[in-house]
Amino acid sequence: MTSQLKLPQTIEESAIEAYLKDSVGNWRSERRYYTLPDGETQELVSDITVRFLEQGSPELQKLAQRHQLAEGLELLCGSEVTWNSSDSVTGRKKSKGSTVFGALGNILYRDRGFATPKPVTALYHFPNSQTLCLRTEYNGSVFEEEIKLIGENYRTRQTIISRAGEQQMIGQYLEKRLHV
Repeated sequence: MTSQLKLPQTIEESAIEAYLKDSVGNWRSERRYYTLPDGETQELVSDITVRFLEQGSPELQKLAQRHQLAEGLELLCGSEVTWNSSDSVTGRKKSKGSTVFGALGNILYRDRGFATPKPVTALYHFPNSQTLCLRTEYNGSVFEEEIKLIGENYRTRQTIISRAGEQQMIGQYLEKRLHV
């Protein structure tokens, strides 16, 4: 019999739990990626579904195993995000998939990265209760992201991707909650 290690929540953990719960629902994401330095743009639209994951959920247990967390150490909470994206100009399908996030301390564990199918981690913090900032590093790249809840029905996101100290891409997003 193994016992689960339960630690008191930090301020960051309380904030991430509230933030992830506030993000639950269906979203329509319109985004534009700027490739630097030439400024080439790509416009995408995505339907996104966010589901909150309680501590101890099978998805979070599997995520903890993928990250080889110590036995008995549980992720506090998390989200499952699914998406279906297409090019907003041509309508051509671009990507479809899902990812799982889990929080512990000031680290957000993820089953896959933006540009890799391998598990990754991000440091996170909150400059205010409605704005989540992430910093993820792998394969020589740095991904800095800010996701801001605006009221109950909107989110803005900005992602800056850098390699070797130079910015490679900027992604800007406007997301609207769909009421179904």
